[in-house]
Amino acid sequence: MPRFVISIVAASCILGCATADKAAPTKAQVTKADTAANSGAEQLAPKDKVPGFSMTHNVKKDGAPNGENFVTEQDWRVAEYIGSGAVSVEGDVCVLGEGNDMTGIVWKGALPSTNYEVSLQAQRVDGSDFFCGLTFPYGKDPCSLVVGGWGGRLVGISSLDWLDASENGTAKWRDFENGKWYSIKLRITPAKIEAWIDGEQLVDVETKDRGIGIRFEMEPTRPLGIASWRTKGAVKDIRIRAFEAGKA
Repeated sequence: MPRFVISIVAASCILGCATADKAAPTKAQVTKADTAANSGAEQLAPKDKVPGFSMTHNVKKDGAPNGENFVTEQDWRVAEYIGSGAVSVEGDVCVLGEGNDMTGIVWKGALPSTNYEVSLQAQRVDGSDFFCGLTFPYGKDPCSLVVGGWGGRLVGISSLDWLDASENGTAKWRDFENGKWYSIKLRITPAKIEAWIDGEQLVDVETKDRGIGIRFEMEPTRPLGIASWRTKGAVKDIRIRAFEAGKA
């Protein structure tokens, strides 16, 4: 199906949503980050580097795994969303302010295309929609894991066979508490997309002969990025572990 048709179909759907746990980047961290963002401190603009926020990975510049040789780098940028909320950093926490509609960050460093895991901590600080729309590479195509969408409770993959997470059979429903950190892990292999939250596997999709893609709203965070929808979110401890085929 042509991409412009996919975008028109996607635009007619209601984008997902969520509810999370009250523990915080700690209230103090979020408050400090918000204060910095709303005071005389310089505001980050789209494409700006997110200062002080990093990711740990073992990916060579060509995308190949580098064994147990992990490095920590700072190459996150503010995603180009019209109506974006403030992006701010306090300590090791990146806060995605509530946008109209979306706020996000995008990774500009080296990436694998398959045979890798992404892990991170995420929380919904305030709001009721998705607080972690994790876009990731799948071969030549991006895809997204939505956490807390469609009314605050849905977890699933968008898109498969040009259908949203709410329509393609990957949807799982669970509660999220505002202010609570959730451990998220995603594993990508040529045969599967898998995801866990707090150790519970919620996504286990065989991808053979499936159409892989993203909703048009997620384009600014491709190939790897994190976004929230009309919700204040927070993320930390982002890590990529690439591995050789068959050695997950």
